[in-house]
Amino acid sequence: MKPITFVLTALLAAQPALPQQGAATFSATTNVVVVNVTVTGHGGKLIENLTKDDFVLLEDGKPQPLQSCELQKLDTQPLPQLAATPVLKTRPAPTPHPSATPAATPAAAPRLQDRRLIVLLFDFSSMAPAEQIRAANAAIQFLNSKMTASDMVSIMTFGSNLKTVQDFTADRDLLISTIKRFHVGESSELSGMADTGADSEDQSGQFVADETEFNIFNTDRKLAALQDAARKLSLYPQKKALVYISSGVEKTGVDNQSQLRATVNTAIRSNVAFYPIDARGLLAMAPGGDATQAGAVGSKLYSGAGQSSLRESFHNQQETLDSLAADTGGKALLDSNDLTLGITQVQNDIRSYYMLTYASLNTAEDGRYRRIVVKLAPKAAALQAKLEYRAGYYAPSAFGKMKSVDKEAQLSQALSSDNPVTDLPLAVEIDYFRLAKAKYFVPISVKIPGSALSFHAKGAKAATELDFIAEVRDARGQPAAAVRDTIPLKLDQATAGDVTSRRQIEYDTGVTLGPGKYKLRFVARENGEGKTGTFEAAFTVPDLNAGSALRLSSVVLSNQIQPMKDAIGVKNSGKLLAQNPLINANGEKLVPNVTRVFRPGQKLYAYLEVYDPAIPENLPANFKAASVSADLALYRGTEKIVEIPPVQIHRFDAKRDGTLDLMLTAQTANLAPGDYTCQINVIDELGRKFAFPRTTLAILPAEGTEANGASR
Repeated sequence: MKPITFVLTALLAAQPALPQQGAATFSATTNVVVVNVTVTGHGGKLIENLTKDDFVLLEDGKPQPLQSCELQKLDTQPLPQLAATPVLKTRPAPTPHPSATPAATPAAAPRLQDRRLIVLLFDFSSMAPAEQIRAANAAIQFLNSKMTASDMVSIMTFGSNLKTVQDFTADRDLLISTIKRFHVGESSELSGMADTGADSEDQSGQFVADETEFNIFNTDRKLAALQDAARKLSLYPQKKALVYISSGVEKTGVDNQSQLRATVNTAIRSNVAFYPIDARGLLAMAPGGDATQAGAVGSKLYSGAGQSSLRESFHNQQETLDSLAADTGGKALLDSNDLTLGITQVQNDIRSYYMLTYASLNTAEDGRYRRIVVKLAPKAAALQAKLEYRAGYYAPSAFGKMKSVDKEAQLSQALSSDNPVTDLPLAVEIDYFRLAKAKYFVPISVKIPGSALSFHAKGAKAATELDFIAEVRDARGQPAAAVRDTIPLKLDQATAGDVTSRRQIEYDTGVTLGPGKYKLRFVARENGEGKTGTFEAAFTVPDLNAGSALRLSSVVLSNQIQPMKDAIGVKNSGKLLAQNPLINANGEKLVPNVTRVFRPGQKLYAYLEVYDPAIPENLPANFKAASVSADLALYRGTEKIVEIPPVQIHRFDAKRDGTLDLMLTAQTANLAPGDYTCQINVIDELGRKFAFPRTTLAILPAEGTEANGASR
């Protein structure tokens, strides 16, 4: 089997600093690196009288000549309180949202010298209305009573996309009025949408990230918004603190760790520290959930898995917040009802510091990590000071300048790089199907939005090329499988235009594994502009021969059955096609709906396999039959919305011993938009065994409307 190669381009370029009033001016033609250093002496007292000659800076062990050394002297004394400011209690009267018109800005550009830069990012998509009110009131309280003369504050919001509703300003009245204009309840319906991950009792993994599959409710979109915010802030060379106010970041099925790492790396090179605040405050979790959540149903009601799933979900949400803070040098405020503490922590952490700049002597655009060491010059060593600074950065990489051998090396380096890239959106699904007693076929389905591809004219055709590289490692970290493919795409102009506007490219491959725990690393690169996407996740192939429970494969949801000859860009070996249970004898493939998001009216297909069901005794030697019934139901909360009639399966797969193929179909035409739970009830009537695998999915509103019926 061809190895799938992972492409991880290291895109960490040091940003040239923008000139600001009162700040040093740097040449935009050089690779200027900014290093912020806090120097403290005995008792943690700040040392604020050093010059450029008092510092020595090394990059990868080589001394670098400093261009400038600038002290940012920050005040810690709060300003006098403003007059009493009413807090938000209910939805304000309709007024234009601040994002609807350009935010008011001071007449002159703000002076950022000796300023503490704080960004308040409100994630409305994760907060219920009560939490939005609590977050807004906490921000108003901070601005009214805790803001100092050194603080410059910017306000961002995230609903379905990231918006800057107020640029950096020291005008407290302007900031408070901006927050008061928030529409309480805006985007709060998104906080309850399906996370579209696998059920906690389903050991397969479905990852969600494809921008063209409309799934704006998953972890990666939130992390991508944070990454975009950090990238925007890279224009300012000073330290920045991004206060991320949300109700946690849910993990979506098997998490894509690459997006989390990419977000952290972007923040580090942009000199941004995350300070996440959990707007829910201190919570007491009622057994079985409270009135805001659907209760456990099915086997979860009796096994305790329902309560365990709620608790695990809550901890996962906070764990992501904590990781963002710890990995960028910030601090997370969790389980506290005083949300202002999370913002004032920024003032405690960002005190006076030195901003050092240098042009790296290493001009190679190789994307490698470069370590930085800063120390005091011998003449200042007697101070015995403590220096705090970031330990390095990733160099830029230039895809267009690479030779073919360098491009291939880039893919190989990506397998071990700690700097994943997420320029190319990916949606990946990992499933498992039993081939023999200890042999499983693990199909890997990848979707790439056509809008991310760059076609170029090649005669009368439009062409591009995709590189794929992947590796699977076992629990001991040893390689278990690998794949490498290059797929050229050559389409007529009309089809290429259709692909880039509204279609997707799907890549399918698979590996053969035994039972165990594994980690997949997958990278795709579009060779038109060199855009790269990275996926990394852990997954488990269960031992279905152990235990006495009914043995089932992964559940694959789909809305499309497509002839293989019509697939765009698919190139698989005959052996791989023969092993893939999603391809039938007629050469038609069940296309996994990787994102588990459906348009209104699409058919819902559910495929799974049942292994080793009981068979009647005293059957003829050449005859084998079972009796398995299955049906599919869709729930919205605790209400059953759809249930198809039971299907009876008796005949075994002719090619695989002890395997029953099970395909169920439901209609979605009359379903309201929102999140649903899909439950498949499987009963082995002769063996007296049953199973109820569950997973979540989302139905989109009709085009041009929001989930609540409002016009988009």
